[in-house]
Amino acid sequence: MDIIKTENPDGSALLYMQIPAIRATGIVEHAFSTRIGGTSQGIFSSMNLRFGHGDEDARVRENFHRMASVLGTDEAHMVLTKQTHTTNVRVVTAADAGYGVVRERPYDDVDGLITDVPGLALGIFAADCVPLLFVDPVHHVIGASHSGWRGTVARMGEVTIRAMQSTYGTVPSDLICAIGPSICRDCYEISEDVAQHFMSAYPGHAREILRDDGLNAAGEHKYHLDLWAANRIVLEEAGVPASQISTTDICTNCNPELLFSHRYTHGFRGNNGVFIMLK
Repeated sequence: MDIIKTENPDGSALLYMQIPAIRATGIVEHAFSTRIGGTSQGIFSSMNLRFGHGDEDARVRENFHRMASVLGTDEAHMVLTKQTHTTNVRVVTAADAGYGVVRERPYDDVDGLITDVPGLALGIFAADCVPLLFVDPVHHVIGASHSGWRGTVARMGEVTIRAMQSTYGTVPSDLICAIGPSICRDCYEISEDVAQHFMSAYPGHAREILRDDGLNAAGEHKYHLDLWAANRIVLEEAGVPASQISTTDICTNCNPELLFSHRYTHGFRGNNGVFIMLK
């Protein structure tokens, strides 16, 4: 990933990240936010993209304004998920502009967004879970999805691709996809019951995505999970060529000064945002 530095109107620095292969399509603007460049304070410092939970709404709105400026648009043209670890994907139209930032969302339980409308910035959020981006350069369609462990078990990436197929005629082999900053395998310890879900959902791939740590001092059977590998498998099995999938090398838990991490902060944190917009 590339880390890019720009300047806010007040002269302060704003850092965001991009995937070179997504940028190279030439048809989208996109950005993975970092903690650097916002107005929030304390545990939300500084680019918090999460309303409520203790931060001031005015600061969060300004943060969205700054991220919209990075994309060359404004917050009235953003459309946000309302994430609850589902595999529900919403088809976004021009009528959705501003939902989640300047207008209340009329929907719940939406973890993925797809659109063919230029100028609408799709926004998803993560603070250890996996953000996924999709670009169809043939039909000029984009998608963005949130895939935590539950979404990854339920193959959110494939669900998003199938929604793009049925709605816009997307061919999976045309897609350029990205697996964004999230928690790495070395940091992501899970319980046996979660590991069992993955063993069932990913037959033949257990050794690739799970590291068996055996029993800990408390007699609990623990594993470490590779969400990056699991989501790559999902995308490949859905028909995306491996050469067209970019996987991050940046872990949220390993980089708490750069990114919000739920696990590192024990839940006392803001949200990282991921945005993509057709030019």
